[in-house]
Amino acid sequence: MSTHTRVARKALPAFPFDENDLARFRELQQLSYRCAENVAVWLEPGVTERQAAGRLRRELVAAGVEDFFHVPFAWFGDRTAFRHFRTPLQFFATGRRLKEGMSYILDCAPVVDGYTADIGYSGVLGRNPIWERIAADLLDYRELIVELVRERRTLDEVYGAVDAKIAEHGYDNRHKVYPGRVIGHQVTRMPPQRLPAGVSLFGFGVRTLQTLGRELVHERLAGRSPLWADGRASRHAPTPGLWAVEPHVGFRDVGLKFEELLVVTDDDAYWLDDDLPHVHLADELRKKRENAK
Repeated sequence: MSTHTRVARKALPAFPFDENDLARFRELQQLSYRCAENVAVWLEPGVTERQAAGRLRRELVAAGVEDFFHVPFAWFGDRTAFRHFRTPLQFFATGRRLKEGMSYILDCAPVVDGYTADIGYSGVLGRNPIWERIAADLLDYRELIVELVRERRTLDEVYGAVDAKIAEHGYDNRHKVYPGRVIGHQVTRMPPQRLPAGVSLFGFGVRTLQTLGRELVHERLAGRSPLWADGRASRHAPTPGLWAVEPHVGFRDVGLKFEELLVVTDDDAYWLDDDLPHVHLADELRKKRENAK
């Protein structure tokens, strides 16, 4: 008999979205990645994190984005691995300049008509063998997560299994540096915006904070959490709905992650979309690795 924890299905709410909703979330996720890829093509030595984050914001607004779950972020070099991060303020873009061979991460969470995407795009300027090795391994975490969620493992168990796989690869877990040590969070459709678009507090949109606050209270009363971490609050099966999941790993001064939407129903789980840059890249790098053996 399996030793992992299971939660009675009757304790879980119904899946809250229909096919039209999922299509809208998927379209916005694709738009987000296209904007990140446009910025990646534009990057060159000397560009700062602030310039990259600003460019990403402008790309998104030009594409029709109305608001942000959180402001766009850009991290370069050892900051992609969150080295020496001590306060939340260090997550905001800085004057760090991009150099040849340096890793970078672009992170954005746009909102259109209440639908939200939250994505992480990892890249490298030029070539970096360490970065390529980690990029190929990212698919292992992606496959592991969906497999364990389908088994109805508790959120903290999945978190622990991802950590174990990261250690097996010889890397270290960097999502533990995020506030609350989160590897993911639930995504819901935002209510209509009453304040001017783009108004934020501590980097998060006002609607985000209002929605998260309501969800935290509602889920805690039900014995669940909308935040996916490794503590007591996450000792429950994944709640049906959408989860933005972002395993973030590092090796020395190189950090990589992906972030995308995971669909969880009452009896299944799957990634909302497989046609994403990090999936295609990891497939290519895996094939290259196999051919080199």
